Amino acid sequence: MFQHQLFERVHVKTYFDWFLLSFLGGNINCGGFLACHRFVSHITGFATLSGISFQEGNWLDFIGTLSIPVFFLLGVVVSGLLTEQKYSAEFQGQKYAPVMGLVALLLSFVAIGGSLNFFGAFGDVASIKNDFFLLAALCGACGLQNAAVTSATGATLRITHLTGLTTDLGLGLVRAEIHPRSDKEQSQERRANWLRLATIISFTLGSVVAAFIYVRFQYLGFYFPMAIAIYAAWTAKRSQKRSQIKNKKRSQEKNQNNDQQTSLNRNQKSFSSREET
Repeated sequence: MFQHQLFERVHVKTYFDWFLLSFLGGNINCGGFLACHRFVSHITGFATLSGISFQEGNWLDFIGTLSIPVFFLLGVVVSGLLTEQKYSAEFQGQKYAPVMGLVALLLSFVAIGGSLNFFGAFGDVASIKNDFFLLAALCGACGLQNAAVTSATGATLRITHLTGLTTDLGLGLVRAEIHPRSDKEQSQERRANWLRLATIISFTLGSVVAAFIYVRFQYLGFYFPMAIAIYAAWTAKRSQKRSQIKNKKRSQEKNQNNDQQTSLNRNQKSFSSREET
């Protein structure tokens, strides 16, 4: 589900999963905005708002708003630790399933906490006093999944914001349509551009669907992206197991071939010895 490069040809199911994760990013971002009028899948806005709070002398909002991006960063760090080979070995190679499991856990915290009025009324103007933990959980969830996909695709795909992806699409259009280097590179770049465009559309579609869900169900609507995150964790676990089985089979075949080659070499040496005798 995760570990493929943008220019590789992969199964249609992998494309579906990639676009589903982008759909998830758009869904969470829309939910955060409708809940407290703050976008949560990227951290640019928080830096801007902290500057405004500083100018207004609102020190509580300044410190609180400036600290929210730390949770996005924390999500990225935790994701990186879990997907590094040294640590993923402790999960029997299940590198990405724990990451998406944590995303589901954070989203369930938002759904349950919101339904218990822990974050105040859904749709109220953002208040650091009421919404700090809501924003921290949603930013952490976005950081976790964005880092997982970025790492797995060799930093060629991001799913929680569109700025970098749109930049890549614009540059890709130039490389593919205006200054192509070769037919092969043009074909690869065109394919990558279609994937980038589909990712942008998936993110937008996730936002559209989210708007209908959250307007009706409010905080309970976060159970929907939680279910997607659980599916992603399950799919990642299954795909990793299949990969392990394939690698084990490949290793066994390689060992078997090595044994056959060793036996053949031994027989040839024995035959040569007899001829010399």
